[in-house]
Amino acid sequence: MLVAGVDEAGRGPLIGSVVTAAVILNPEQPIAGLNDSKKLSEKKRELLFAQIQQHALAWCIAEATHEEIDQFNILQATMLAMKRAIEGLRITPSTALIDGNRCPDTGISCRAIVGGDALEQNIGAASILAKVTRDRQLQELDRQYPQYGLAKHKGYPTKAHLEAIALHGILPEHRRSYGPVKKYCEATSV
Repeated sequence: MLVAGVDEAGRGPLIGSVVTAAVILNPEQPIAGLNDSKKLSEKKRELLFAQIQQHALAWCIAEATHEEIDQFNILQATMLAMKRAIEGLRITPSTALIDGNRCPDTGISCRAIVGGDALEQNIGAASILAKVTRDRQLQELDRQYPQYGLAKHKGYPTKAHLEAIALHGILPEHRRSYGPVKKYCEATSV
């Protein structure tokens, strides 16, 4: 039975895409150290990212853009990105284990597991691919817009991020449906 683990990164931030990944691990090539990406150092995540891509039977990274998040809402955009990740696998899994409490409509058997990224290695692997990819996207945005500090706070609504929005305005990549950004849009009629 081929089992895919699926997880996301970037639901809470005010900027950028929500990134998801689906991974089918190879039982004959176990990868030591898989866990919830938030429990691993950045260096360890980067190391595991390469190992997962090299040794997994199949993996796919997908996303829903900030425009799709604003159009559908973050939950529906996350489900869309998860569906894209599952459908993008080069091997069709018999079932998908989803980190969280909801499953996307994929046409295959799915099971939601709260805290699954720490319980199931396939989900842990997916969480690492999603988080590293999302972090890299924020590092790239930080290079474009250094005054926002995006590489440091990863787009979350920290005091520094909110102050940067107030001082410099919103960026094209900001999620306009999110409270602090929406509030700024209304205040400035953007």
